[in-house]
Amino acid sequence: MITFQEALNHTTKEIPELDTELIHLRDSYGRVLAQNVYSDINMPPFNKAAVDGFACRRVDLEEPLEVIETIAAGKVSQRTVAEGKCAKIMTGAMLPKGADCVVMVEQTELLADGRVKILNLKTKNNIAYKAEDIKTGELVLQSNTLIAPQHQAVMAAVGATKIIVYRKARVAVFSTGDELVEPEQQPEQGKIRNSNGIQLVNQASRMGCEVRYGGIIPDTAEDSERMIREAYHWSDVILLSGGISMGEFDFIPAVLQKLQFDIKFRTISVQPGKPTVFGRSGDKFVMALPGNPISSFNIFELLAKPMIYRLMGYAYTAKRFEFPLAVDYKRKRSVRLAFIPAILNENGVNPVGYHGSAHINALSAANVLFEIPVGTTEMLKGEKVHVRFI
Repeated sequence: MITFQEALNHTTKEIPELDTELIHLRDSYGRVLAQNVYSDINMPPFNKAAVDGFACRRVDLEEPLEVIETIAAGKVSQRTVAEGKCAKIMTGAMLPKGADCVVMVEQTELLADGRVKILNLKTKNNIAYKAEDIKTGELVLQSNTLIAPQHQAVMAAVGATKIIVYRKARVAVFSTGDELVEPEQQPEQGKIRNSNGIQLVNQASRMGCEVRYGGIIPDTAEDSERMIREAYHWSDVILLSGGISMGEFDFIPAVLQKLQFDIKFRTISVQPGKPTVFGRSGDKFVMALPGNPISSFNIFELLAKPMIYRLMGYAYTAKRFEFPLAVDYKRKRSVRLAFIPAILNENGVNPVGYHGSAHINALSAANVLFEIPVGTTEMLKGEKVHVRFI
């Protein structure tokens, strides 16, 4: 058995990045940049008004000013603001020649003769100056950035409409076990519905992976080998749940070895999630997760997610936060690092009613995993604890 940190090192160190492809900006959300992005223009491209108001010369502010024109955003003034003059201007419009400040409309008074009186003689300039945000040729986004909407906005502003990104990871998902039936079926005696399949498919899908669900692998060595071998040829990562403990019908570890996967670990000192298998065959990877749904969910979030993101070029690290416990907490065994479903609210961290890793609805209300260190059996209300958002 290895520690959680050792398992994390195996799943994040020396992971090769996938091939790259050229895509359009509109399709880039959730993808990972495989290039640096530089600006092709200055931002702003010209001096522009930062507020709605009047473009003026500061030396003229003490006397009422004649309004010579109105400048809308997107329009270019053909006139010069000279002595005793000003121009009404909208936010984002290009500053006219001669003006060196913009007085907010709220700080002015329109006189009966049509002139404008300035009420705040110490106004700020209220100008967004040319190139004060970005200069032509400046690096705006680094390679290996996980693209979010704000990154798309930056790329749109600098004209980066065709970008190079890492290919989506191809992930094959299987559940294992003769006790399973698909959710559409009514379970017969001794059977249960397959909940891990849809859970894992969508955990991978929300990362932006290309996911194929391969179904339920029966408890035979022949079926296990055939179905995993087929997935091997298509996928970058094979995710399985169940079939990896020491039962008579747990064929998965032997099948993986037959398919020449180098097994890096078989058990982890984590609760829940101890029976987890991770292996590599060239540039392909397999992670066989425990069959209980909370174990499966946790190990995907803790180990599979960072591994798959590394394949797609993104150095994902789960953020850990400290919050106070809302209640006292005890556990009987403390030999493993535990990640327990919990609810974080204004009162602190509240562990959910949790009966073990098969307690399927314990995660439905949880928004964090509450971390309990090795050797700790009791934590008191108000004590600071580490959580990870899920």
